[in-house]
Amino acid sequence: MTVPDILYEDNHVLVVNKPIGMLVQGDRTGDACVLEAMKAFIKERDGKPGNVFLGLPHRLDRPSSGALILAKTSKALTRLTASFRERDTGKIYWAVTEAPPGNPEGELVDWLKKDGRTNTASRVSSDIPGAREARLRYRLLGASERYWLLEVELLTGRHHQIRAQLSAIGCPVKGDLKYGAKRSNRNGGIHLHARRLEVAHPTRDGRVVIIAPPPDDPVWNAFASQFGGSEPTGVFVDNDD
Repeated sequence: MTVPDILYEDNHVLVVNKPIGMLVQGDRTGDACVLEAMKAFIKERDGKPGNVFLGLPHRLDRPSSGALILAKTSKALTRLTASFRERDTGKIYWAVTEAPPGNPEGELVDWLKKDGRTNTASRVSSDIPGAREARLRYRLLGASERYWLLEVELLTGRHHQIRAQLSAIGCPVKGDLKYGAKRSNRNGGIHLHARRLEVAHPTRDGRVVIIAPPPDDPVWNAFASQFGGSEPTGVFVDNDD
């Protein structure tokens, strides 16, 4: 079973770099998932005789990749879940798109509705039952001959929000057939990556800041070499620093 790379860990928090195509939590397919893989890894690594507790305060789409935080204690799970619910987090994504945005930077505000039958989200008017406001900011970081790299700051956490909103402005994420991409990626994933995550530590007076390296493929590697920098993958920032 694939074990995701650990970006940060302490007694209460575990942050991993979720691989493309890996479920966060098990479903009826029975396919491998991050939650069970990390439980098995910790059980073996630490020689734990009983069950390993890990909780999920947030999710990432299966075909995407990037920073995913897990709670190692029930106290941490309660507090981290509250942080995401109250939007006391910073979430930056990288998206490689098949077309450039009309403006090099901007804010998108839409109303989205999830369709459970197709597992998609679509842009609708605000008066449609079930519609939820979706907000994000983006800026164009760079371009190659065929693709464009956008940095996206997620301001709300709606179903498939980045994928749906970028598609709505004519910038589908590379490989995302569900939202208008011209062709799929060979690995079945999409070029959407949770690049940076910042959240209040659940038991200490400070914040956890994570930088997740993008997957190893020619497109990501080309952009990462220009914009990846040399930041550490995971740090705890004390409020007194």
